[in-house]
Amino acid sequence: MVSKGSVLVVDDESGPRESLRMILNSIYDVHTAENGEEALNFISQEKVDLVTLDLNMPGLSGIEVLREIKKLRPDIEVIIITGYGTLGHTREAINYGAGNFIYKPFNIADIIAAVRKAFERRSYSMKAKG
Repeated sequence: MVSKGSVLVVDDESGPRESLRMILNSIYDVHTAENGEEALNFISQEKVDLVTLDLNMPGLSGIEVLREIKKLRPDIEVIIITGYGTLGHTREAINYGAGNFIYKPFNIADIIAAVRKAFERRSYSMKAKG
């Protein structure tokens, strides 16, 4: 049996967090976290292939969480999903390894396409490493 990919949705707002969970749940194993600390704890204990990450959260910012994710597990794909992004945020996120940057409010087709593309990148990268 082929296992589904694992996605961690990180957002301090329940509306976007639950929307993403519902959109992706039929395709992937979806887990959620309300903040950066919870996300990093989850990643250190569980298999995660992809993280959708809000930038503007209390405690650790999305950029700080992104940096820590890439230190812990550089193979994890990260998609930033935010309502407060700027060109500077986009550049910074990409410099730290984010694979995509999506603005809220998001549409379902864009989310599914971005997640599928991230899984394709991850699969290609894993095959290239041997």
